Amino acid sequence: MPLLRTTGLIAGLGSGLILTLCGPVVADTRPSAKEIAKARQQVKKRADQLDNLKAEIAAARERQRESAAEAERLIEAYNGERVRLKEAQEKYEQAAARLRHAEAQYNAIREAVVAKATEGGGRLTLTPQLAALFAARGDANGFLERASVLAHIGGEQEATLRRLLDARRVYQILHSVAAQAYHEQLEAAERARSAKEAAQRAVDKQIQELERLKRREAELAKRLEAARSRVDRLKRARQQIKNRRTVRRNGLSIPSWAARLGSGRGGIAAQWALKQLGKPYVWAGAGPSGFDCSGLTMRAWQRAGVSLDHWTGSQWTSGQRVPLNKLRVGDLVFFGKNARDPRSIHHVGIYIGRGMMVHAPRTGDVVRISSIWRPDLVGATRPGSWKDVPRKKR
Repeated sequence: MPLLRTTGLIAGLGSGLILTLCGPVVADTRPSAKEIAKARQQVKKRADQLDNLKAEIAAARERQRESAAEAERLIEAYNGERVRLKEAQEKYEQAAARLRHAEAQYNAIREAVVAKATEGGGRLTLTPQLAALFAARGDANGFLERASVLAHIGGEQEATLRRLLDARRVYQILHSVAAQAYHEQLEAAERARSAKEAAQRAVDKQIQELERLKRREAELAKRLEAARSRVDRLKRARQQIKNRRTVRRNGLSIPSWAARLGSGRGGIAAQWALKQLGKPYVWAGAGPSGFDCSGLTMRAWQRAGVSLDHWTGSQWTSGQRVPLNKLRVGDLVFFGKNARDPRSIHHVGIYIGRGMMVHAPRTGDVVRISSIWRPDLVGATRPGSWKDVPRKKR
């Protein structure tokens, strides 16, 4: 099949099919050691931040425990002040009740004495002590104006009134003391309540701070895990690409024994093919940036002045068959299922000697040197004129 016809057939398949089967050739981008080191530094930074935050959380928890204990102490102190306040209030109320009772007794007896003294219209001898008794009430001047009424009060009544007045004064003192104690206890209870509320606010603030630190801890833990995952991904990617490059490197360097392959057509084709090592496999590719198997052999023999179709089937039938034990540099070696059926042949390479060939293996690989000895090896041909084929001796 002529080259132009083959080219037209491939073009007829459509660029979409080529893109589907081959896809763009993407160069391996291996993460650098510097990039991995930087990612590890990020992991260390996140881990240090997390450790520092954990220490801060531990300190915050300790502060919270201390604040809670202090708040509990103040709450109990407040409860105690309330109990004492209740007791002080009861004492104050009892003192006030006693004072009211004493005043009632005093007024009742005094009114009885005054009523008795006014019987018969007698006069009262007002001693200084009796004047003091009456002066104890705000209405003493009213009694003094009625001196004739007071004239009949005797010493016995005066002594009774004095005892009542003394008792009244004692109750007044107790009432004043109880009132003072009650007000002081009321102030103490208020201070205790304020302290308790302040302590409770401090506890609430500590709880909020601890919750904030816990959220920060969860965020940092998540970032640390992400940083570690990134390091792992970079390391895996670096190793995978390294492995692929190691595999590709095997067969990508020209052996010293293949440096000079001869000046004949086969040598020219083989030398040109060796210069394509490392170029990517491209479906239906015929160079210069990439090749498929038959495209590489076609271009190699084109350099040697021999035209071949871009198809393993026609390349298999376009040259003299060569026994595998008579291979020369430049011969084409074919792989398939059935040597009698060109359609079953799926791969071809260029022989370079010592059981090795140059070929474009498959999608995702590159032009490389490999052994010809595979289970699907079906035979070899030698493109070009018949004079290049050694004749059998008769």
